[in-house]
Amino acid sequence: MELLKKLTQATGVPGYEGPIRGAILKALEGHVDSAEVDLLGNVIAHKAGKGPVVAVAGHMDEIGFLVSHVEEKTGFLRIQPLGGFDPVTLVAQRVVVHTKKGDLLGCIGRKPIHILTEDEKKKPIEINDLFVDLGLPGDDVHARVAVGDVVTMQQEFAKYGDVVSGKAIDDRVGVYIAIEAMKRVKKLGCDLYLVATTQEEVGVRGATVAGYRINPQISIALDVCIAADTPGVPERDQVSRMRGGAAISLKDARSISHPALVRAFRELAEVRKIPYQITLSSRGGTDAGALQLARDGSAAITLSVPARYVHSVVETVSVADVEAAISLLAAFLETANKVDLAG
Repeated sequence: MELLKKLTQATGVPGYEGPIRGAILKALEGHVDSAEVDLLGNVIAHKAGKGPVVAVAGHMDEIGFLVSHVEEKTGFLRIQPLGGFDPVTLVAQRVVVHTKKGDLLGCIGRKPIHILTEDEKKKPIEINDLFVDLGLPGDDVHARVAVGDVVTMQQEFAKYGDVVSGKAIDDRVGVYIAIEAMKRVKKLGCDLYLVATTQEEVGVRGATVAGYRINPQISIALDVCIAADTPGVPERDQVSRMRGGAAISLKDARSISHPALVRAFRELAEVRKIPYQITLSSRGGTDAGALQLARDGSAAITLSVPARYVHSVVETVSVADVEAAISLLAAFLETANKVDLAG
């Protein structure tokens, strides 16, 4: 999964997706008829075919931070999040601060537990309790770091057991699935637009713009969903399960999947013996929520990969589930012209 490794190791927080955008454009070379970048930074690639206009979208942005303050004497950095974090997962993690004078490695710290008061120990950790230590004297930090510099998490991509794990699996795995599925299609049954969207983590902004431009009839958002099959989670609250196959979403907080598309994906999975599971959630959302509202509206659905430890630096997915999603998407792209959206 060398391409997925490259995509996850590239950086790109909401609004600052340049490095990952370059990696995606390179991965698309020779596989599409055209690829453009719009003013919001979306990559919109086109592969011509006969049939309905289909937009397949995975978001390229990862959660991260901006430097919000540099402490006067010490040079410790305060940070403001771009995207949702559980602060518990941030303590003692390494980060990279991207400055005009080059990247700086640092770590996230907090007040040592040894000197916390009893009341402080009981208080939930907040972003405001954390700081970034660059291992430099304050004067050096002030000379190199500015308010507004981007901060990304640092973590190596790893494969162990039957899973892969690292930072930005959400949602570089969606972009990866889109590219790999497109490569496997033998004959397109649609006019395909592959979109790597920006700023999903701060409100599906890139998908809103891309959807209006493409005006698709069918929209497929590729993302991760919560694999909550872990200790302490009741069975009824397990949104999806790792190794259960590709996840076909019925609904989330932003969209309700089109029934004809749900039926088409289920039937394809069953006929071609591709492992799948059905998911629904009352929280969160994907690019499907924006794409279904494009101009006159489009029939939309979300196809996901169950992921553990989402919005951390050890986001983890099953290789088999990723493969199932690629196979299912490729099968749909070959048969999209046979879907009766009115049925």
